[in-house]
Order: sequence, then C-alpha cells, then structure tokens
Amino acid sequence: MIKNKNIFLEKKILIYGLGKSGIASYKFLDNKAKVYLFDDNLTKKFRNRSNQRLKNIQSIPKIKFDCIIISPGIDVLKCKLSKFLKKNKSKIYTDLDVFYSFYKNKSITITGTNGKSTTAKILYEVLLDQNYDCRLVGNIGNPLLCEKKITKNTIFVVEASSYQLDYSQLYTSKYSVILNISPDHIERHRNLKNYVSAKFKLLNSQSSKSIAFVKKNDVLINKKLNSKKYNPKIIKVDLKKAHKIIKLIKNKYFLSAGNLENLSFILKISEKLNLNSKILIKTLNRFKGLKYRQQIIYENKNLVIINDSKSTSFASSENLLKNLKNVYWILGGIPKKGDQLNLSKKHCKNFKTFIFGNNYKEFKKNIKNKITLKHFKSLKDILDEIFFDLNDKKLKKNIIFFSPAGASFDSFKNFEDRGKYFNQLIKKFLNANQQLFI
Repeated sequence: MIKNKNIFLEKKILIYGLGKSGIASYKFLDNKAKVYLFDDNLTKKFRNRSNQRLKNIQSIPKIKFDCIIISPGIDVLKCKLSKFLKKNKSKIYTDLDVFYSFYKNKSITITGTNGKSTTAKILYEVLLDQNYDCRLVGNIGNPLLCEKKITKNTIFVVEASSYQLDYSQLYTSKYSVILNISPDHIERHRNLKNYVSAKFKLLNSQSSKSIAFVKKNDVLINKKLNSKKYNPKIIKVDLKKAHKIIKLIKNKYFLSAGNLENLSFILKISEKLNLNSKILIKTLNRFKGLKYRQQIIYENKNLVIINDSKSTSFASSENLLKNLKNVYWILGGIPKKGDQLNLSKKHCKNFKTFIFGNNYKEFKKNIKNKITLKHFKSLKDILDEIFFDLNDKKLKKNIIFFSPAGASFDSFKNFEDRGKYFNQLIKKFLNANQQLFI
C-alpha cells in the first residue's frame, strides 16, 4: 500500500449523490475527514441511519466545503445544487480522485462507447489466471473505495464512464484504454465535442511513462489525437491485423465484430505485459461473457435467443447484427439523442423489427426508413407475435435478438432489471411452445 499526499485528509467534504459510489466514498472518508452528505432523492431508510451527516438544500450554501465528491449520476446542470456547484466548480472531484490520493497502485483504466464492461471483465480474468492480485472496479458496479487489503502489488482494472472522467481532476492511470468512440450521452454532455473530451481526460492526465491503447481506425479518436501532442506512448490497436493467437481461440463468444474488437485490445495489452500465452489462450477459450451483454440464453437447431439488454444505442446492437440473418430484433426504451442506425437498407432485409414502449416515433425517426417497424405496447405482446410467426413459418434457423438500443429507465430500474424480465418471459414462452424445439 503506497500512501500519497492528498487534499482530502482532515478536510470538510460534501458527498453529493448517495448511490453505490457515494456511499463507498462516505464509508472510506468517514474517519479521515469531516464528511457531510446530500442527495436529490433521500430515502427514508438513509435519513434514519445517518441523520447527523445529512444536510438539507438550505444549509449547504452556508457551509464552506474544501472538496465536493460528486457521484457519476449527478448532472451539474440539472440537479438541485446546480447553482452551488457552478460557484464551486474547482472543488468538484470524484471517487477516482479520492482513490488516487491515497493509493498509487498500477491501474488499467478502460473507457469507450461500447465494450467497456466486457473488456474489463476479460482482462480481470486474464490477470487473475496469471497470478496477479487484481481487482475489477469502477463503472462495472464495484466502487473503487470498497476494496480492502490493498498491497503495493495490487493492480486495478477500472471501467470508467464519461461521467466519471468528466468530473475527475486528479486521477491518472499507468495504462489507459479507449476502445472506440461514437456519439453517446449527448443529452448529458450537451455535444459530441464535450463527450469525446471527457473520454480523453484519461490521456490528458497521463505522464510520458504511461501507455495508452486506442482503436486505430476510429474517426473520432484519430481526430482528437491529431489535435495535440499527448504525453503517454500511444499504441494503436489495428483490428484488421489478425494476431496469431486469435487463430487458437475457439470460443464462439468472440465471433461478433464487437467482441473481436474487445479481444484485440486484450491481446495487445497482454503482449505489453508479457503474459504467458498458453495460460492466456485457456482463459479466453473458457470466457462466458457477462449477463445481458450479447448473452445466448437459449439455443437449439431451430432457434437462438440472445439477451443484449445492456444495449442502449444502435452502435452496440450493430456489432452483432452485422453477422446475423433471420433475425427478430426487439427494440425499446429511451433512444439516445442523435443516435442513428448505420447498417445499410440492404443488410436490414434480414431483420423483422419490433418496438415496445412509448418512444416508437423517435426510434422510427432515427432508423430513417431502413427497416419496417412493428410497434407494440409491451415486450410480452412482441413475443406473442414472434412465437406465433415461428409456429406459422417454422424456418430452419431463427434468432430472437433482444437488443433494445435504448436506456431502460422508462419502464425498468436498470438494464439488469430489464434483462431479467426478458428472461422470465422467454422461459414462459418456451414452456408453452415446446413443439417448436423438438
């Protein structure tokens, strides 16, 4: 464990946002500083447990805070403390900054529009199998500040979102990874330029002794790289140059364009870290993927069902759609502002597309007449239609692809909740249509 001078010890700190990262920050700093708490939506349970720490909106401006730790979910322009935060912008930090102020461990920080969680998970398993003391943390769901028993040899695989990076001031990483960049979260960052800049804060914070892995043929990444000189050594990952190890990997999970892209980064990072190739191949061949991310939940000779509830944009859905035929594609949720389907109209002839929920018009506008859409009120209604069609036609091989390309918050708590619900529906439909799968 290597401690380092920091700006948080014995200071007056406001933690704004009491989700996972906010609560983790509170528990970590509680005996190291004078901590106050605020959230736009305080639950009764939290009020009762930590009443002495909680502050109301009227009292916050009266306190002179040294630092403000803000949770990724807080939009400084659309929150209850918006005016206060604007006045105290220089004092805003994240849990990434808190962590870096106490520990200087090696980290590999992964960001990008698509593939962050999957790549982070693969790399974590790879490093564990190579006998590293490795921790998987960040946007994947495990707050950095929850980790215990950290030694000088502990290495962190950090999934970082644009939200986290945008507010960060101190955090830096020995290795940074930008998988890809396409328009996303524009409603939060206000424009594409700000979104790209948030991602590139990773490279801006690195030293000349650091390394950055970036996708070679990415228009937005290359444009940003050409705009200035960056400190770290830049390694461009070329997806077209097949690595010799790829030929030894038999895992079907890596057949899709998106997962092949993730794999290319893993191989390049592994090469730089001088990892054992034989052990690496074994790890990759048994990798099962993450729940609700292009997850095959059912397969037989007549039907494949894929749960990709994590998809919140067309770009993430397209990665797998490129390789599929005879597809029933299910869309729904809240579409991203400015999102567009980049597949050709000819390619889209392989799909029957269904939309659930209240945002049919927005999806139709973004798709631009490339696909004929059918609109249904609910997921259950769509599955009724699909299974009726399957019973009627009985084609040799069909794929039900649940890849909503929209945020889940219109009807569900999160993408996991949405994915779980889809699995429950599928189980009922499979039981009721067993004759299809004999």
